[in-house]
Amino acid sequence: MTLSRPARALAVTLFTALLAALIPASIAHAENRTVQGGRLDWGVKSSFQSYVTGPIAQGSWGLTGGAATVGGSQFRFHSAQGSYDPATGAFEAAFTGGVHFTGHRKADGTNELDLTISRPRVAVQGGRGTLYADMASKAKGSGRMSVTAQVPLATLNLADIDMRGGGSPVALTGVPATLTAQGAAAFAGYYPAGTQLDPVSLTVDVKTPDRTTPPATPSTTKAPTPTTPSPTASSPTAPASTGALRTAAVDWGVRRTFREYVTGAIAQGKWTLADGAQDGGALFRFPSGTGTYDAKEQTLDASFAGSVRFTGAHLDLTLAGVTAKVTGGKGTLSADVTSAGTTTKAVPLVTFTARDFTPENGLAAVTEAPATLTEGGAKAFGGMYKAGTAMDPVSLAVTVDAAAKLPALPDLGSGATSSAAPTKTAASTGPSVAAAGTSTTSDSSTGTYVAIGAGVFLAAALAVGVAVRRRRTGTPGA
Repeated sequence: MTLSRPARALAVTLFTALLAALIPASIAHAENRTVQGGRLDWGVKSSFQSYVTGPIAQGSWGLTGGAATVGGSQFRFHSAQGSYDPATGAFEAAFTGGVHFTGHRKADGTNELDLTISRPRVAVQGGRGTLYADMASKAKGSGRMSVTAQVPLATLNLADIDMRGGGSPVALTGVPATLTAQGAAAFAGYYPAGTQLDPVSLTVDVKTPDRTTPPATPSTTKAPTPTTPSPTASSPTAPASTGALRTAAVDWGVRRTFREYVTGAIAQGKWTLADGAQDGGALFRFPSGTGTYDAKEQTLDASFAGSVRFTGAHLDLTLAGVTAKVTGGKGTLSADVTSAGTTTKAVPLVTFTARDFTPENGLAAVTEAPATLTEGGAKAFGGMYKAGTAMDPVSLAVTVDAAAKLPALPDLGSGATSSAAPTKTAASTGPSVAAAGTSTTSDSSTGTYVAIGAGVFLAAALAVGVAVRRRRTGTPGA
């Protein structure tokens, strides 16, 4: 049966109208959602780490920008920002932090091996994934330093992964990564293109657009006439009185190798935060500081909330009641130390430098000041480290007016849930993606609605065909 042009037009019109009525607006009009908060875990290449710290390169690596370590060989990058489209699976998330590798130290004190990887970003489009990063590297042989932003460092194998239909958080686990040609060049030539790098894992929070808030309407109420504030009213930008502070926080990770020891194969332990302490990945924040601060003399005497307890094999250590004192450009961080059931009050743990501690825009800050273990700190750690050992740096922030805000803590996101992963192949043994919340509901719903619409279209086409045939043959309609 061949439909005439008017009949075909009528059928298409019916199909379009019926689909518009059947498919929900959330499916017919998808939109990007904001990625805000989360982390990416990646070891770059485990054998490269071993080479850097081994007997040949005799080097080391260090963390920058708040990056942390996870387990024995992974680096954690934080504070994801980006977008996600659950309808198409398009995804982008940029992270903060970096790792700096050095080795092959020369007689002049410089390093032949000098490589920094920072600000990794994962982009997925059309089922293809790419890992980008800022790269600063010294070329082998020539020693020429090059700095390149957002190099397409590795391709990500997303076979059998369907990124569509996710909620929050969205997580990718163990995604294989392969070095690109651009990545090989930026990697200072240590590996050729096609080399397998460590797999990539990430989890990010996704903010769903808020549709419950009605649009704002212009107010018809006449605004009140502004009045001059009284002399006793407090101004938002007025500095706090001398000797006072509004709030303060101290950030300290204790020591990176100690954290790795606690969670590693020997201690097989963990740490637990309480009383308001916060975990920033590479550091712990002790907030709600109270005490006295003198901007002119640059002195501070403050106590902070929160505690951290490290437990594991033959290990039970709690640091609480943290205090910080600054005077004469030097600072001391102390805490109540509980070990083996015994508590020692106000133990001076580390000393740090605080040369410039004057307020700027209402905030006085010491950022990542080098810290050295004291005699009391050495005893607190049971002799694990000697006095004078370099510990993690100390960051200290004090607000002296109401407009100032404390520095943001690294955002690690809320973590993945145990919801089913929307994968193309149910029996896939490769990398997985967990898109919690809606899972694959939106995809299955879309298929259902399209199937209904297709059936309605066929019925409409048959009805139109019958009507046209009857009109041509003169057959009366039922």
